[in-house]
Amino acid sequence: MSSQMELYQQVILEHNKRPRNFGKLEGGNRAAEGFNPLCGDHLRVYLEVTADGIIQQIAFEGSGCAICKASASMMTVALKGAKVEVAQAMFGEFQRLLKGELNPESAPNQLGKLKIFSGIWQYPARVKCAALAWHALSGALSNQPTVSTE
Repeated sequence: MSSQMELYQQVILEHNKRPRNFGKLEGGNRAAEGFNPLCGDHLRVYLEVTADGIIQQIAFEGSGCAICKASASMMTVALKGAKVEVAQAMFGEFQRLLKGELNPESAPNQLGKLKIFSGIWQYPARVKCAALAWHALSGALSNQPTVSTE
């Protein structure tokens, strides 16, 4: 097994076991629920967005596979304190990464540690697992309360 694959597995397992920012966010002003009917992942993303467009707080709750929970956990860490415009740009970059359209090593991006998901496009059934929290984030930012990966 390659060292990158081992690192990927370690990161996924760590964030699945100890997800960051997990739980309902009291006092949030935006939220969206996401559902992946293929594997049963079901998440809710909560945001507290300030009047000047800063994601002051971000959290998630729900159930899902290890990839889904790890992606949600890492997303919340990456976006806490970010401007909404940055979150929207990262949503697009992450979607391209998951589809194999963005090489994070050669193309400019803001993904940071999220680039660990760069090989997931090789497992098409898992792409939607990694994308679910991000679609819920996008729904919350655009006041769309429910999203699906269908």
